[in-house]
Amino acid sequence: NLELVQSLAEKSKRGTLLGVLDRTLTSMGGRKLRHWILHPLLDLDAIQGRLGAIEIFFDDTELRMRLREALKGVADLERLLGRITSRTGNARDVKALGRSLERVPALRAAIAGCEAPLLRELHAAMDDLADVAGWIDAAVVDEPPLPITEGGLLKDGYHPDLDRLHGLVRGGRDWIAALQREERDRSGISNLKVGYNKVFGYYIEVSKGNKGEVPADYERKQTLVNAERYVTPGLKAREEEILTAQERMQQLEYELFVALRDRISGEARRIQTTADALAALDVLLSLAEVAVAKGYAKPEVNAGGELRIRDGRHPVVEDLMPRNDFVPNDTVLDPDKAFLQIVTGPNMAGKSTYLRQVALITLMAQIGSFVPAAEARIGVVDRIFTRVGASDNLVRGESTFMVEMIETANILNSASEKSLLVLDEIGRGTSTFDGISIAWSVAEHIHDRIHAKTLFATHYHELTDLGNKLEHAKNVNVAVREWGDKVVFLYRIVDGGADHSYGIQVAKLAGLPFGVIARARQILESLESG
Repeated sequence: NLELVQSLAEKSKRGTLLGVLDRTLTSMGGRKLRHWILHPLLDLDAIQGRLGAIEIFFDDTELRMRLREALKGVADLERLLGRITSRTGNARDVKALGRSLERVPALRAAIAGCEAPLLRELHAAMDDLADVAGWIDAAVVDEPPLPITEGGLLKDGYHPDLDRLHGLVRGGRDWIAALQREERDRSGISNLKVGYNKVFGYYIEVSKGNKGEVPADYERKQTLVNAERYVTPGLKAREEEILTAQERMQQLEYELFVALRDRISGEARRIQTTADALAALDVLLSLAEVAVAKGYAKPEVNAGGELRIRDGRHPVVEDLMPRNDFVPNDTVLDPDKAFLQIVTGPNMAGKSTYLRQVALITLMAQIGSFVPAAEARIGVVDRIFTRVGASDNLVRGESTFMVEMIETANILNSASEKSLLVLDEIGRGTSTFDGISIAWSVAEHIHDRIHAKTLFATHYHELTDLGNKLEHAKNVNVAVREWGDKVVFLYRIVDGGADHSYGIQVAKLAGLPFGVIARARQILESLESG
C-alpha cells in the first residue's frame, strides 16, 4: 500500500517511491536502489554511513557531477560477468566489460579524498582492474562481430601464430586478384572473373561467347545460363592452402578468445566486488541528486523512540504535482507523551496522504536517504505496518472485511513498541456499531499493550473520545472550511478532532445527481435528530 516499487493501479514504476528516487545511471545501481528500498536498515551505524556519504555529494556539486558523468559509460558489469563466467559471453560482452573497467580508476581516484567512512569503504572495495582491462584492450578489436567462431575477434599482434595465418588468408585474397589479371592477359578474355562460393570453392568464370578462347589447361567445373566456370591445377592447390589457413585461423582465434574469457572468469571475485561498490556509489549519487533537486533534508536518525517531522511531504504525490503546490505537515509521535494519533477529517482532505507520507519518510530515513521535510528526527523502527485500502480474496472465500481483519490481526500479533503502525479506517467493512466497537478496541489495545507509534485514521467521530481518555493518545484532524453548502480542503493537519465527515459534500463534488444529494441531506437530518 505504500507503493514502494510498483504502483497499485498501473503495476509500474511510475507513481512509486522507486520512481521518484531512481536517478541511477547504471543497471546495477537501479537494482541496488530497489533492494535498498525493499530492505531498510536497522543498524544505526549503517544508516549514518549512508547519510554521511550522501551529505558529501549533496554539498559538493562539482564532485557529484564528475562522478555521475564517469558512471554514464559503465555497462552492467554484473550481467556481463554472469555471461562470461557461464561461457556464453561473446566478444562484444568482453569488450563492453573492458571499456567499463577502464573507467574504474577515475571513479576510484575521485572519491579517494572523501572522509565519509562509507566512501572510504567503497574506495577500498573498488579494484582498478587495470590488468584485466589491459588484457581485453590488447586482445579484442574495437567492433567485434557477434559470432565467436568465424574470426575477426582479435587484434593483429595479439598472437604470432594467428598473425601468420591472417597473413596467409589475406595474401591468398591478394593472390586471387593477381590471378584474375594474369588470366585475363594470358587468355585475352577481358571480362574473365575469378570468384568463390561455398559450394564449388574458387573458380574462373568465362562468358559463353568467349568459351572458345579458354586456355587448354582449364577444366570445366560448372555450366551456367550465360557462362562457364573452370578451374586449373594451380587454382585448386591454392584454394586448398587458403581454405585450410582460414579454418585454422578461425579455430585458433576461437581458442584464444575462449582462453581470454576463462582468464577473465578467474578474476570474477575482484570484478564482482568492484561492480557492487560501483552500484552502491551510483545509488548514493542518485539519492544526493534527488535530494538537491527536490529540497530534501538530512534526517537525524537515532536509537530513541520519538518520531518528529517538520513540514513533511509525500515524496510521490509531491513529485506528481506542480512545484511548491504540496501542503506540508508536521508530525510528532512521542512515546513519553502522545504516540497514538487519532486522525479524523473528510474524504479527499488528505488523511491517507498524511499517513503514507509519515511511513515513507520513516522508511527513507532508514534506507539512509535524505527525506522530504524541513527537519526530521527519526527513532529507528523495527517494522512499518500498514492497513490501508480495501481489497478482497474471493478465491479463498475472504471478503473485503475478512481481509481487513486478517491484516489487522497480523499487525496486532506482530507489532512491538519499536514499530510504526499506519491504520486507515479500521472496521469500516461492517455495520456502524460493529465497526466502531472493533476500531475502539484495536486503538485501546495498541495504546495499552503494544505502545507502538501509531497513526489511526477514522471516520468514526466517536473515536475522538479516545484522544481525551487515553493518556498517550491525541486527536488531530485535516482542516476544512465551509463556504455555503460547499467545503474547501486546506490539507493541513491541526490539533483536535473533526465533528463532520462532509461525505455528502464530497458526493456532490463527485457528480452524484442533484436529487440524490438533496434526498441524502433529508435522510441525514432525520438520522441526526434521532
